Amino acid sequence: MNHRFERTGPLTEISSYPQWAQDMVGACEETKQSVIRHELWDLMREVRLGRQGTRDFMAGIWPVIERFPAYMARNLLKTQYGRSPGDNMARRWLVRNIRVEQNHADHWLNWAEGAGVPRWEVLYGDRAQGTQVLADWCEEVSEHDSLAAGIVATNYAVEGATGEWSQLIYDSASYAQSMPTDKRVQSLRWLQLHAAYDDTHPWEALEIVCTLKGTAPAADEVDHLTECVKRSYLGMRILADRCIAQPRVYGTVNEAAA
Repeated sequence: MNHRFERTGPLTEISSYPQWAQDMVGACEETKQSVIRHELWDLMREVRLGRQGTRDFMAGIWPVIERFPAYMARNLLKTQYGRSPGDNMARRWLVRNIRVEQNHADHWLNWAEGAGVPRWEVLYGDRAQGTQVLADWCEEVSEHDSLAAGIVATNYAVEGATGEWSQLIYDSASYAQSMPTDKRVQSLRWLQLHAAYDDTHPWEALEIVCTLKGTAPAADEVDHLTECVKRSYLGMRILADRCIAQPRVYGTVNEAAA
């Protein structure tokens, strides 16, 4: 029986994907919404987060931003050209997008500076304990798990949720006006790119995963991919929790980047 998947419907409609993928997305929705509806984004939109919370946010997520091209490179190493249509699709897509992610690191530092957090503090300052959970998980799944698991956890789950919360902040006129007038455009560039760019990026990642797994993967494989997506969302939620927590406990930079 041929279980190969080839998308025929629109990229950004979940009905275009196999039933197992639709079930996976549905099973993860509640966990995803705990990220999208987090109090942190409202505090940022309304410019009520404060200096410490902003600093914890900018420095806490930096290890993920800085390492994201490496996560993708590690997944690229798992591909083998000609082995399968999924391998070929993943290889082309990862090669094309790794360079883009490097530029995003530059934009993140510009955003931090516009928000009042010096570049050196993002790079070298201590990070609130717990904010490293997401970076640790992305590192683990990209290094040690399958190609499908690595892509679904990072490029689908992390980038997908990020596209939604970044849109919430980018749409806020109050937040935009809080940036220095002479640096506003470059300060908001990261948000601008993710609020638009990531509209299709996670869908492309989902298509790759479905092409890799076909229309009828084993139930335990689907369960594992579902767990990978949930772990990414949970890591994001924990990080967001730490940015609004009082009092804060800090670890060393080495602990945060481990």
